[in-house]
Amino acid sequence: MRQFRRRERPLTKNSFLTMTSVAALVAVSFAVSAPVRAADDAAIQKWIAEFQPSTLSKDDQKKELEWFAKAAEPFKGMEINVVSETITTHEYESQTLAKAFSELTGIKLKHDIIQEGDVVEKLQTQMQSGKNVYDGWINDSDLIGTHFRYGQTIALSDYMTGEGKDVTDPMLDVNDFIGKSFGTAPDGKLYQLPDQQFANLYWFRYDWFTNPDYKAKFKAKYGYELGVPVNWSAYEDIAEFFTNDIKEINGVKVYGHMDYGKKDPSLGWRFTDAWLSMAGNGDKGIPNGLPVDEWGIRMEGCRPVGSSIERGGDTNGPAAVYSITKYLEWMKKYAPPQAQGMTFSESGPVPAQGNIAQQMFWYTAFTADMVKPGIAVMNADGTPKWRMAPSPHGAYWKEGMKLGYQDAGSVTLLKSTPADRRKAAWLYLQFIVSKTVSLKKSHVGLTFIRESDIWDKSFTERAPKLGGLIEFYRSPARVQWTPTGNNVPDYPKLAQLWWQNIGDASSGAKTPQAAMDSLAAAQDSVMERLEKSGVQGACGPKLHKKESAEYWYAKAQKDGTIAPQRKLANEKPKGETVDYDTLIKSWPAQPPKRAEAK
Repeated sequence: MRQFRRRERPLTKNSFLTMTSVAALVAVSFAVSAPVRAADDAAIQKWIAEFQPSTLSKDDQKKELEWFAKAAEPFKGMEINVVSETITTHEYESQTLAKAFSELTGIKLKHDIIQEGDVVEKLQTQMQSGKNVYDGWINDSDLIGTHFRYGQTIALSDYMTGEGKDVTDPMLDVNDFIGKSFGTAPDGKLYQLPDQQFANLYWFRYDWFTNPDYKAKFKAKYGYELGVPVNWSAYEDIAEFFTNDIKEINGVKVYGHMDYGKKDPSLGWRFTDAWLSMAGNGDKGIPNGLPVDEWGIRMEGCRPVGSSIERGGDTNGPAAVYSITKYLEWMKKYAPPQAQGMTFSESGPVPAQGNIAQQMFWYTAFTADMVKPGIAVMNADGTPKWRMAPSPHGAYWKEGMKLGYQDAGSVTLLKSTPADRRKAAWLYLQFIVSKTVSLKKSHVGLTFIRESDIWDKSFTERAPKLGGLIEFYRSPARVQWTPTGNNVPDYPKLAQLWWQNIGDASSGAKTPQAAMDSLAAAQDSVMERLEKSGVQGACGPKLHKKESAEYWYAKAQKDGTIAPQRKLANEKPKGETVDYDTLIKSWPAQPPKRAEAK
């Protein structure tokens, strides 16, 4: 759940669930019952020209836009309000797609873009008061556990075949969405449909990593090749190497790592966005570990039963403490001195300035700003000096675990919105993810939602200038990057605990162990209140009784699960790297069959 702004403003965020194909369920004719007026046809042709390239032919784009114009007729003249956080993709929607929708349909659409924290606050206000604040929402799928438990969110899979059938685009093709599972709850229903997605990956200076002199020096010191780190040990060695061995490049002081550490709400994202799972916290399982997920929350069925190690969770277990310890150690030793006092928004632009060798916690939503001509990390021919790659994993990580976070800002409808306003908003929310516009939008914001867009020839042509983004999204590796899942029963309440508690470790007020003990206890306290309130029903928290840590270590071993793990005797195994170009070539060059792309 991140906020990003353009660079001239502060930067501010194989067991997938499947659902029945909505395309197969929604039987809506393409026929337009009345001829499109000349003025409407002129508007359609105008916007088709804007929405290039597209995976649809211009004839099919015309059909889809005619459908929108016809379906919107009962709502002409209405003023509809939609909100999202601020990233480049949503700016394009607000400035261009909202205007197009209004011209094509006669619905006066206002798309607000505000800070993410404000989106969540306003969402909470509407859910708690029942008063309609916005008609449509684009909020992170991190809230899926909140949405399906509180019963105030429309199940889109029901809506598309029921109340909203007459305003559901017959060309929507839900199975084309690569993050469909992210908005699907344990009841098998789709509550949120992705509007943009971006992953948290590893970023590095390809030109430095392929420098023969640097490669020789690294091999001589560490005994293995300088390359993309597979594990945290290699990441640490590379950070040490560039910070203290290379030291300067072209007269500029360089650093082997970049991060941020100020006690600020943005510090929470730094950790809830799968940092603990990258270290090896939790259990195996995609999209989230089971029975213990990457927040350290243990599940029994659909019920959260605790996050502290005493209740079988892993929020304060050895793997979690290791993850915080390494975070603090690397920032102190290998990042610019000012990083400790930076927020996310302040640290975001630093790698593009040209003196950072690598960064493990890096969002692909930065790509659009990292490929601007003339900046320090771009070549004269328009290709980047950097690349992105799968993230390295920590000492506790096991094959089959989640390896990183993927943000999925998703369209959401609330039951408290009046039915006619909800229908009009649903039309717009479909429009901005429709095949008519989604490929063009993907080129603008580089936040992919559709399989068909990822494999379009236009991205094959553009791939060499995007530093590995296309290769990653076309790779089988991407399934290990997932959002916060259904296990988190109240994202707004629990997420705020992270920055407050881990901030104490970052500031030095508490040890990593003490900070994580405090966080685990605070999470359990919130879940205990939710349990006593009963408002979340059969899938609400039901805390397990406290047992010793040894009890849970033994139980995991007996059950054949992983979390919580005992502390390792050696938390720094030998470093391991892989050649970037070899890695890229190892990935398939063909799109998956649709039956497999769920």
